[in-house]
Amino acid sequence: MENGNKLLAAISYVWILCIVTILCAKDDAFARYHANQGLVLLIANIAAGIVGAILAFIPVVGPIVAWVISIALFVFMILGIVNAATGKMKPLPLIGGIQIIK
Repeated sequence: MENGNKLLAAISYVWILCIVTILCAKDDAFARYHANQGLVLLIANIAAGIVGAILAFIPVVGPIVAWVISIALFVFMILGIVNAATGKMKPLPLIGGIQIIK
């Protein structure tokens, strides 16, 4: 496995940059796996933003729950980057089983 593919796989977890990996590494199963994980994480971040905006109307509890979700997704991003950089194909917690890219 090339270091460039590890780099492409790692940047897949940085929000919209998963699109770069999808376009640049079409034939690399390792990079595509991480691009899929990054895309799922991006969708989860968008959904969390919507849920956070709704929860903002609930005093005290809403912002705390939104903050916890945001921290969890940030931790997932770090886990994904570490997995990609070390050459592992390990799914993310909770959302790692979802497959969008075949």
